[in-house]
Formats: sequence, structure tokens, C-alpha cells
Amino acid sequence: MNRIAWRTRRTCAAAAMLTLLAMAGCKAVEGAGTADDATDSGGRITVWVDPPRVPAVNAFQEAFPDIPVEVNTINGNVGSTELQQKFVLFNQAGTGWPDAIFFPSNDDIAWAASSKINYVRDISTDLADVIEEYPSSVIAQCNIDGKFRCLRNDAAPDVLWYDAALFAQWGYQPPATWEEYEQLSLTIATEHPGYITGFLGDAYAPDRYLWASGCPTNDRLSEKLVHIDLSDLRCVRVRDMLDRLIKAGVIASTGIFSPDAAELGGRLVMSPGAVWWGNFLFRDTWKVPAGRITATAPLRWSADPDPLTSSEGGGLWGFSRHIKGTQLANTLTFARFVASDPRWQVDLSVGLPGYGPLQQRWLDKQRKAGYLAEFDDAAAAFVLAATIVRPDRDYTRYNTGTVWTHTITPALTSGRSFTDAWSTFGDRLIREARTFGYAVQSTA
Repeated sequence: MNRIAWRTRRTCAAAAMLTLLAMAGCKAVEGAGTADDATDSGGRITVWVDPPRVPAVNAFQEAFPDIPVEVNTINGNVGSTELQQKFVLFNQAGTGWPDAIFFPSNDDIAWAASSKINYVRDISTDLADVIEEYPSSVIAQCNIDGKFRCLRNDAAPDVLWYDAALFAQWGYQPPATWEEYEQLSLTIATEHPGYITGFLGDAYAPDRYLWASGCPTNDRLSEKLVHIDLSDLRCVRVRDMLDRLIKAGVIASTGIFSPDAAELGGRLVMSPGAVWWGNFLFRDTWKVPAGRITATAPLRWSADPDPLTSSEGGGLWGFSRHIKGTQLANTLTFARFVASDPRWQVDLSVGLPGYGPLQQRWLDKQRKAGYLAEFDDAAAAFVLAATIVRPDRDYTRYNTGTVWTHTITPALTSGRSFTDAWSTFGDRLIREARTFGYAVQSTA
């Protein structure tokens, strides 16, 4: 991955001439270490989480009752700028930052680590032993310009999910390549109309399909330069495949969280999707009966020399650089807990832990639960996928998933062609990147 080291200098005397976001940098010192205005509460820590992560905080409080924790439940909407604006104001005031945060969107780490906001601390040294135990492809997006600025909550690589009962009934074999996936999807469209083989309308869809192919939508070259090129052959092959599947009526134009997703989930024969789909979607949301769903290795493009996959979510924890002393020590204790303690990652989390040493314990628990069919195959797929997430895809200040749902999704639900929507998506993506201050390089 092409990384360019950066270091920005600025003074408060020039702040009046800058925008609100630039003004936010006045009270921050350079780099990613502890800020000059760092506080020490004497022990109390403030933690911001979305609702699904409240059990993690509760488990921490039970495990460490001597550490006072103030919890703030925040909006979990992906793509919202509300959170960033709060941090702009915190930087202006020189106070207000949470000590630890679970970011609603993984892309939030881009602005939180930027030279303008400069909120998240470099944990490369503080938590080196924890970071070392992550599979490299799971923690890769937290390594920003050579500094680790976050911890991933759960590994969320894409595998191929399929309905083992329907496959057995219809005499199908799971595809190994995207080309085989397309052919089997077209066969299903002909032989079993009404069944579907994927979802296209949610914000994770560009990860599921474009990231998996290596399409450059989020190739960060520096803090101010990205590579976006939807004419790249790795993008074109996805566009053409999806266009054919949409025309065949075998892929849903709505998304995995849409109001009709549960009904569609009952007719889903197969689909690429994250490891957390098993518990969160199939079991808890769509109520697919036990013993039907399983997973196999991620799909690969036959032209690619090595199998590589994408990731959907996984969640990132960030920690403040504006603290020191006991406040910092307790925050780092919290960081270790949410990343590597089985009382959260095994006992309560629905996803495969990002922290490698706990993955087998989580898998053992899933085996005992007995929900998935052909569990050994699914478990092997999960572990493999966590080690082969495609590099050269970064979290950026613009949210590709939001651009997708504002262009592709409404176009398809209104009956427009996918190729027209694709063109709109590409144009909007470049404009969005420029709006957020990036120069766009369109060729590798």
C-alpha cells in the first residue's frame, strides 16, 4: 500500500482565517501522542458507544467495579457528520472528548486521526502486545501512516453464505469463484424464480462486491490524496456481473437492513456476506431455522493469482490522546478488555473476535449452539477469510457506502438501469472525495 508520511504545522494566530474544521486543530499539538492539555480525572473514564456495544461496557463495569465509567449512548447511523461536528467543538473548547469511543462508522477513524481533528491516540506502544495478536489483515486499516490509531472489535470478513438444505434439495454445489457464482445465480433465476442470491441496496454492498474485487474506490495515498478509478478492469468485471444478475431478477435491489429484508432472507439461496451475518442476520433478524445455513470459503476471481476477500464493518474502538495519568491507565484497561477479554468477545459478542487468540473459543461456543449446518466447513471459512482480506482499501473521510445508497439504491428501486446508476455513482464518489478535501488520482 502506498503510504505517505505526514506532519502538519499550524498556529492559532491563523485560525481566524480557517474554516471551522481547521479551527479545531488549534488546541491540539502535533503528532499522535498525549496532548499538552491532557487531563487526569483521577480514575473516572467516559465511554461513548452505540446501543449494541452497551453490553461491552456493562461487562467491563462488572469486571472492574473500581473503575468509574460514565456511559454515553450515541447515534449509530453510518455516514452521519453529527459526530465529527461535536469533535470540532470539543477541539475549540479544549474539553469534552470521550476517553474511548466505538465509532458508528469505520470511516470515522479517517477524520478522528486526521491532522485537523487529531483525536485518537497512537496506541502502537501502549497496546503493542494486543495489536500483535490480531491477524494482520484484520487490524490493517487501523495502521494509518505507520501508527496504530484504533482496535477492531470483531473480524468481519466476507465468506459465501448458502442454504445447505436448498443446495442439497436442488443438487447444487457451492461455487468457488465469482464466475461460478454468477452462473449458478443465473441457473437459480431460471429454475427457481423468486429466489435470490444477494443484496445490493445497503451501504455494505460496495465492500461486498467492489472491495472484494480490488476496485479502487478507497485507495488512500496520503491524508489528502486518494485513487478512485471505476474504469479499472477490477471494477468493470463487477459492474458487468451485477448488471446481468439484476436483469435476471436474482439479486435484491434493496439491502440487508431494509424493511423487506426478513422476507427476502427467507428466499436467499446464497450470498457473499460478513461472518456476523450468521448470528445477527440469519438467526436473530431473519429467523431462518437452525440447521439450514452454512458458509464456505470466500469467492475469488479466477483471474486473480491469490484468493482475497472483503470486510463489512467489524467496528473500531478509538481512544483519546487528551488524557494522562490514572485516566489514561484506566482507559487502556478498558481498551484491553473490549478487544481481548472473553467476557465480552466470547460470551456476549455476536461476531468472530478480531483478537486472534479468542477466535477458537468463540467458534467452540458457536459449535455448541448448533445453529449452523456443516459447522466445521463454516468455521474453516471464517478463519481463512480473516487472514485474506484484500489490502489497499482504506477508511476515508468520505463514505463510499453512503454514496452508493444515495445513487445505486434509489436508481434500482425506481427501475433505472444499473449501468446508468453506476455512472452516477462514480461521478458522485469523486465529487464527494473532493468535497472532503481529497485530490483524486484516477490512474494507478
